[in-house]
Order: sequence, then structure tokens, then C-alpha cells
Amino acid sequence: MGRSAELLVPRTRVRPGAVMTVPQAVVELAIRFEGFERKVKRGVEITAVPYICPAGFWTIGYGHLCDPKHPPITEAEAEVYLARDLQSALTATLRYCPVMATESEGRLAAIVDFTFNLGAGRLQTSTLRRRINQRDWAAAGQELGRWVYGGGKVLPGLVARRRAEIFLLVS
Repeated sequence: MGRSAELLVPRTRVRPGAVMTVPQAVVELAIRFEGFERKVKRGVEITAVPYICPAGFWTIGYGHLCDPKHPPITEAEAEVYLARDLQSALTATLRYCPVMATESEGRLAAIVDFTFNLGAGRLQTSTLRRRINQRDWAAAGQELGRWVYGGGKVLPGLVARRRAEIFLLVS
């Protein structure tokens, strides 16, 4: 898992004068469920190469979407990509679910991880978004549990990931 505790994540503005950082819990979720995949040893250095994830997307490092011809990256480079991707997910989460700015770190981590995993567009158009903005956490947890499909089939990794997110959301 590399230096997950050391991963530097940029901050995002919530409102003028206020700044939020990506919760450490979302960094840990992303690293746990994405992993530093498809490692290749090159001399003394271990790098990751692009691969097709279970949902059918070209990916590198910790779940970073990429072109199939992307050059190999080190774990340190993967962590930089992850920090940027999580920052984008945090920004989108707060744009579509502004109530999350005042919720617990666990709740925020759950929804930022969902956004990182599935994309801001999925959050934007979802019933999950409505339930979150209504602060109906039980219903939001049920909605999260529906997002377990990749390539038209239930993926065990997504089932486990959604369970972890639901735990954070309703705790």
C-alpha cells in the first residue's frame, strides 16, 4: 500500500474563505479498493501499467482512467494521480451535494469515494444525490447499495466497496 498515510491531497474551496481537504478515510478507501494494480518490476523499480478494470475501463495505478498506451508509472506517480482524482471527486461531491460540507468526515468520505469510483456524472443524475441533499441517510445508504454493477453484472469488489461506504455513511 505504499505511503498511503503520507499521501498529500490538495484542498478545495467550499465557500469564500473556507477550505476543505480530502478526508484521509477516502484516501484509505481508494487505496484499499483500487490497489496499485498491474505491477511490473523494471530493474529495482516497480511500476504499474495500464489494464482494463472489471468494469471495462483502461486504468493505471490507483484507479486512474487512462489511455491504453499510457506509459508505466511508479507508485509515487500513482499517488499524485490519486490525489488529483480525489480532489476532483471532492469538488464534484460538494458541487452536487452541498450539504456534505457540514457532515462528518466519514459521510463525506463515503460519497467522495463513490464519486471517485463512478464519476461525477453518476452522482449528478442519481437518486442518491437527492437522498443526500435531503439528509435521508438510511435511503442514501439503500441507494449506494444499488451501485454494484460493472459491465452489466454484479461485481464482488463493488459490493464490498459499497458496503464500506454505507458503513461510513450511516455510522
